[in-house]
Amino acid sequence: MRRVLSLWLRNWATDRVHRRRGDRSPDGPPLVTVADIAGRRVLAAVDPAAALVGLAPGMSVADARARVPELRLVDADPAGDAKALADFADWCSRFSPWTSVDGPDGIWLDVTGCVPLVESEQALAQDLVARAARLNFAARAAVADTPGAAWAVARYDDLPASSIRVLAPGEARKALAPLPVAGLRLSPEITQDLRRLGLKRIGDLYGMARAPLTPRFGEAVARRLDQALGLVEEPISPRQPIMPRLVRRILAEPISTADAIEHGLVQLMALLCRQLEEEGLGARHLELACFRIDARVERIGVGTSRPSHQPDHLARLLTEKIGEIAPGFGIEVMQLRVLAVEPMAPRQLGLDAKADGGAVAPLVDRLANRLGARNVLRLIPENSHLPERAARAVSVLDDRHRDKRPQDWPVARPRPIRLLAHPDPIEVMAPVPDDPPLMFRWRRIPHRVRRAEGPERIALEWWREPEAGTDGIRDYYRVEDEAGRRFWLYRRGLYRPETAPAWFLHGFFA
Repeated sequence: MRRVLSLWLRNWATDRVHRRRGDRSPDGPPLVTVADIAGRRVLAAVDPAAALVGLAPGMSVADARARVPELRLVDADPAGDAKALADFADWCSRFSPWTSVDGPDGIWLDVTGCVPLVESEQALAQDLVARAARLNFAARAAVADTPGAAWAVARYDDLPASSIRVLAPGEARKALAPLPVAGLRLSPEITQDLRRLGLKRIGDLYGMARAPLTPRFGEAVARRLDQALGLVEEPISPRQPIMPRLVRRILAEPISTADAIEHGLVQLMALLCRQLEEEGLGARHLELACFRIDARVERIGVGTSRPSHQPDHLARLLTEKIGEIAPGFGIEVMQLRVLAVEPMAPRQLGLDAKADGGAVAPLVDRLANRLGARNVLRLIPENSHLPERAARAVSVLDDRHRDKRPQDWPVARPRPIRLLAHPDPIEVMAPVPDDPPLMFRWRRIPHRVRRAEGPERIALEWWREPEAGTDGIRDYYRVEDEAGRRFWLYRRGLYRPETAPAWFLHGFFA
């Protein structure tokens, strides 16, 4: 049966301000955050001290000042609050991989199947609320069969300021009955209209016919009620993709040194690679997440040019990035997951039972993850017969072109290993009209040709450069000088007796 935990951080915005200022004591002037709405300065959030003296969100700053002259005002930061809440939700994935942000001050956790990892759902919720309290965030939590029931109980049940309640399976209907209709997550207008009709509690809607409610309130009331009671499924979208290949370790004590992080990484990698090998898969992208005790998550990731399940190689790639992890006051949970996998091709073993090859791919992975994937490139073939367009450089970790290999290029004639970005003009002595050069001068240095092959005629792509005409035709020659150096030369355009031909150096052979 599905189980959902709703965490309500009731004073999230003001608690962030108190925490940022280092206010450890609840005593002191009330504090509120202020926002400009429709040209008016109004209260956006109030702390418990401000709520006790009658201040509430939506009240004008002038009225609040009149009631509490010593009121402390702070500009509201909704974007910062949302970013901090998203980070806190990511940190909550240490309890469950399925977490989601719920509005401006709540988090949902799908804790289905998490009980074997902890003592009970009660212990899990207590641990979560206690950790939030140690970070100076007031929190309440509820666990139920549906997100709607957990949400309503966490916010409207008669609980202490920082407490929890766990509903037994099938108990949602009874627990929701005495709660106000606002617990169904309806708009304030609908909630007010329901109260005017005498429907103040959720239980008042149980025996109501749906037909009279629909013309006035639409489908919102019936849908929310059915979602809370589990009659209609309500999905929760996780913030992070749920990866089936994931291993984690809860540390006995927080760690903060690079050696300790590396030791934990090696152990996790051995477990993960054993699982991949059993499935016949190899990792292409890996991520190590370190959950700190101050509700922050440090992540590092690596990619591989080819699928691999070699623990030593993959651990070495991540170890080189451990310096990017800021342990803070300590790391208490380490999690390693595979973001992308591919089937492993069978390996040919020699007579000594060792696999052939395999030395290039680890080297490429180390270079790409140390220098950056954009700085380590490989050539892939393109559909063009022009030398400068026949190949393109892409990152070695680019998965979109992994099926293109240089050995598959349909090249009928040999090509130089190096092409110049822009062909260099040269001076050539050659018989006409189509004989190869006898001598050429490149950058003021003469080269006497000893051997030559050609010509190989290549025309420009007329659909891209229709104006080139016959002037775009190239006659290529492979030549070798007396020193044994080999060059790739071409003559541009067809032979014309009245015009001296233009020659260029385009590349070099090995």
